[in-house]
Amino acid sequence: MCGIVGLFLKDPKLEPRLGELLTDMLITMTDRGPDSAGIAIYGGAKDGLGKITIQSATPDADFKNLDGDMHDAIGQPVTMKIKSTHAVLEVPLDQIDAARSALSHLRPGVKVMSAGDSIEIFKEVGLPKDVAARFDVARMKGTHGIGHTRMATESAVTTMGAHPFSTGPDQCLVHNGSLSNHNGLRRELIRKGMTFETQNDTEVAAAYVSQKLKEGEDLGTALESGLDDLDGFYTFVVGTKNGFGVVRDPIACKPAVMAETDEYVAFGSEYRALVNLPGIENARVWEPEPATVYFWER
Repeated sequence: MCGIVGLFLKDPKLEPRLGELLTDMLITMTDRGPDSAGIAIYGGAKDGLGKITIQSATPDADFKNLDGDMHDAIGQPVTMKIKSTHAVLEVPLDQIDAARSALSHLRPGVKVMSAGDSIEIFKEVGLPKDVAARFDVARMKGTHGIGHTRMATESAVTTMGAHPFSTGPDQCLVHNGSLSNHNGLRRELIRKGMTFETQNDTEVAAAYVSQKLKEGEDLGTALESGLDDLDGFYTFVVGTKNGFGVVRDPIACKPAVMAETDEYVAFGSEYRALVNLPGIENARVWEPEPATVYFWER
């Protein structure tokens, strides 16, 4: 049992409140998963620049002079914003792969949470309220985001085992449920060139979607393909640079509710995650149908 939230803003006037609204939504889901929590925020993209969000168990050592060391390694300007155990590196967009390669040599203990034009992921072991406060998520701005609070069933309670999982540029996925065929899919995806950091079944689902997108499918088609290829029970919420998607397995035993107004589209594992959103009393509220893909893009 885990808790998922998602918020896609149609009205730019709400963008300064994205972090605040998502934080409140996620905290209401605490009792669905007290082990770890995480949030992906999309926003702040700059022409020609990309972001790499990283995590360290020893940030004082790993983040010291990292921006300077990275500058020396790739020969391009690098800026760094530190938030507790995480940091966001800003590099030229065409240097993201080079920067990730340099990072693996300069600070081999550092883990990459996400990379892309606009995505930032912050996740750690602990309650949602503590994780959100640690990274000051409530003050973050953006266009859309997803969050997750975890009750571990498939793998250890660690930072890397927390959701969201990001396995492609500006992509991430959160999951409530369990996949029965993730080991076989992991082997198949490794043969296709995907790499994995954990034994978590959700990372396999994220990599599956990333591979489908890499092969040229759009998000909706990728999620529809998953209905045939992913065995188990699940609700997925997937984030991309331009929007987010939702799909439930054909049995749909995991709870889910959605709400839409002229200002936003929102997702929650339970309705109480949505009750404090502005204008919720006038929203169209519904339960996503089984084996049906929903997605919104700008």
